[in-house]
Amino acid sequence: MRAARYQRTGPAAEVIDVTEMDTPEPSSGEVRVRIACSGVNPTDWKARAGATTGVSGEFQIPNQDGSGVIDAVGEGVDSARVGERVWIYFAARQRPWGTAAEYSVVPADCAVPLPDNASFELGASIGIPAMTAHRCLFADGPIEGKTVLVAGGAGAVGRCAIELARWAGAGRIIATVSNDEKARIAVDAGADATIDYKAADASERVKDAGAERIVELSLGQNLELDLAAAAPHCAIASYANEGDDPQIPVRSLMGPNIVLRFVLVYTMPREAIDHAVADITTALRDGALTEPQLHRFQLAETAAAHDAVEAGATGKVLIAV
Repeated sequence: MRAARYQRTGPAAEVIDVTEMDTPEPSSGEVRVRIACSGVNPTDWKARAGATTGVSGEFQIPNQDGSGVIDAVGEGVDSARVGERVWIYFAARQRPWGTAAEYSVVPADCAVPLPDNASFELGASIGIPAMTAHRCLFADGPIEGKTVLVAGGAGAVGRCAIELARWAGAGRIIATVSNDEKARIAVDAGADATIDYKAADASERVKDAGAERIVELSLGQNLELDLAAAAPHCAIASYANEGDDPQIPVRSLMGPNIVLRFVLVYTMPREAIDHAVADITTALRDGALTEPQLHRFQLAETAAAHDAVEAGATGKVLIAV
């Protein structure tokens, strides 16, 4: 099979090569997927760059998310799954067989049936972003009728959070954005209102918004804005951070009983993963999750795809395999 791989960490163009490799065979409890599309996430380029992990074996094929068709199963897996369309998550988590290849082998539960109405492009776009968004939204209970504030509503996680919140019956969804184009993306996803977080009056505009859930991507920069928007008993879920760690204003959080939660998809409890997978698949079947703006690359362009995500491409970067 053809696959993109790296054997040491570093800049994408220096360490990723696309080469012929032996096609892997599924072990017990695994399935092999013929990959249609591979999705690239920030954690993929950070792992390749050496910011989070190294290369534990002889090689690493990058990318956690993808989609395709199961073409072989290992011992203990129902053979009826052969031919099944699937979306994939955690393909490269402590494993060498990421999705930037013609085939990947993954644990059977990491290859989830993809509803017929969902494209392979959509299937490869959801894994890590949608699971992260789901945990941020639902870790503290149902959101039906609640006001939700989504920071970075045009980003991969933010857009999924807006669509999942709308699907789950949120009462009002507010998204923060940095320009008119990103505002359009957030509104198209289902946001009721957008606020330019760079505006001098941003805190005043969100004041008394009454947010009961906040999905946050940069707590260090936005905590003051979040506190201005938060209702009593609000849960602020932070899945990323830029710049310095925030100073935590304990009494400002304590008085209104605000929950400050941190989310890393790779260490989520198993029950949270199962909850996310089930809800995401149902939302796909319901047509509630839609394709984002796509940036398409070929397998030979895997290094360029990583560079595009590192540069902050708006939308989703996909590798067509």
